[in-house]
Amino acid sequence: MTTNYNYAVGRRKQTTAVVKLFGSGKGIITIKKPNGKELTIEEYFGGNKHMLDAALMAFDVLWPEYRKQFDAHITISGGWLAGSADAIKLGISRALIERNSDLRTTLKPYGLLKRDDRVKERKKPGLMKARKSHKRSKR
Repeated sequence: MTTNYNYAVGRRKQTTAVVKLFGSGKGIITIKKPNGKELTIEEYFGGNKHMLDAALMAFDVLWPEYRKQFDAHITISGGWLAGSADAIKLGISRALIERNSDLRTTLKPYGLLKRDDRVKERKKPGLMKARKSHKRSKR
């Protein structure tokens, strides 16, 4: 494996995805989980086809054969599948732009460069959840 790669970080909810995009690859995308396991992206998302498609949307927007030109090694920490899909999508988009800045005008209209900063709201004291309160009795 060559050391010539582009590096980018994508985040969503509690998930962080560190993407290393290698040029002149065969289209193999591997994901390393916090427990040390390495899986292909298809194994990681299992039967969740819509999340797999969302994670690889940057390649589909450019052109379908574009994915086969690159290998990617992704390190995931925190969160689960929904956050992982969006974090990977942002990380791949940023890595592609770092490699070729002309792709920015193609990816930007699809919202692939926006960081979705919505996170779970913290629990407040005296409440059951962030906003859910106890049932009040009239008498």
